[in-house]
Amino acid sequence: MYQKLLEYILLPIGDFFNNTSYIKELKYWRKVDGYSEDKLEKLQKENLKKILIHAVNNIPNYKDVKLKGTNPYLWINDFPVLTKNNLRYDSEKLLIDDNSINLIKYSSSGSSGIQSAVFMSKKEQSIIRGILTHWWEWSSYRVGKPIVQTGMTLQRGLVKTLKDYFFRTHYINAFSLSETQLKSLAKKLDGTKKYYLSGYASSLNVIAEYILKSNYKVQLKSVISLGDKLFPHYRKNVEKAFNCKVYDTYGSNEGLMIAAQKDLDYLYILSPHVFIEIVDENNSPVKDGEIGSILVTRLDGFSMPLIRYKLGDLGVLLPKEKYPKKREFQYPLLQQIVGRETDVVFLPSGKKLIVHSFTGIFEFIPEIKQFKVIQEEIDKITIEYIKDSGFKTEILERITSELQKHIQDNSFKIIYNEVDFIAPTKSGKPQIVESKLK
Repeated sequence: MYQKLLEYILLPIGDFFNNTSYIKELKYWRKVDGYSEDKLEKLQKENLKKILIHAVNNIPNYKDVKLKGTNPYLWINDFPVLTKNNLRYDSEKLLIDDNSINLIKYSSSGSSGIQSAVFMSKKEQSIIRGILTHWWEWSSYRVGKPIVQTGMTLQRGLVKTLKDYFFRTHYINAFSLSETQLKSLAKKLDGTKKYYLSGYASSLNVIAEYILKSNYKVQLKSVISLGDKLFPHYRKNVEKAFNCKVYDTYGSNEGLMIAAQKDLDYLYILSPHVFIEIVDENNSPVKDGEIGSILVTRLDGFSMPLIRYKLGDLGVLLPKEKYPKKREFQYPLLQQIVGRETDVVFLPSGKKLIVHSFTGIFEFIPEIKQFKVIQEEIDKITIEYIKDSGFKTEILERITSELQKHIQDNSFKIIYNEVDFIAPTKSGKPQIVESKLK
């Protein structure tokens, strides 16, 4: 009853007084889930055509782009790649007459090292809020059900405080959880079966490790991961600690709700909302199934169009011939989010080692509590590590041996550096692999 009261009375009233359309967008995306593959493709093509025509006709940054023919999938190749530096230093060229004074500002987390911001209208903000809630619904959540959420917006203010109250949300710090806070949260969840949990993947792992270490008996409805990379060992810890399924999501603070999990290990791409390209270092498309940089075009963001926006992430599109025959939705599928472009080690041979190349080894090395891989030169890496109980130097030889199975080059140097502390990024997120190669 409480969920119906929220959805049919309280939230529509809130939309009316705030001039927003949250509930309308939420209902729209529920409907889109049932569309056929042909209908989704047609809708994406129509939306792509609209945003590209709008950009050429109204946005200074795209005034020189010529639209030839009628196919928007060909048009987009003539648009320049948009970078975080463009957002930071040339934002006025991406707006209609620098109309930012009437818009809502969204800042990125800065995890790539470059802080940037985009602007959107209340309707465009409602779209991303509706999508986010709908993704949570894929895990069986409904607004008003009890949920613990980790995040970085600790100063909640009146509106967010009211939202937390009516949504029955317990909001906690994502990246500086103290022993006292963890103990309090564990006691809150202990023995209950009514809560959902959502937040940054790394913070979910911190909570899960504490639950496992302290032997609490926790049963959650489901866990929703967002904000940073859900590594396999994170997922394993979280599923074990909370005895439920973990649903991964992929988006960005710039208002891009890109893909999320439902019934598959792969992620459904929200194709009416975004158009995805996977490209090489020359911004040319790679084959489906190959790793490349992710370019995203938002299809419903007209206030400040993000066209071919380079997030700084690497990913893989699932080849069509590998699509599961039985799947709940007909959206296109993202096979894997590999990580940031700086999360890759490059070898002299041209091969790349991704984060999983290392986590797949270190997850079986309990004698090392934490590690980080740093590459500053093409022919070597430095591995910082924090010892745990039972550590012996022979363990480093074992790690080298396992890594060489991937590297296959004995001249490639692996240097180990014992440390007492490994700092997170400026955003508070951990970075397991950091490439400093130019």
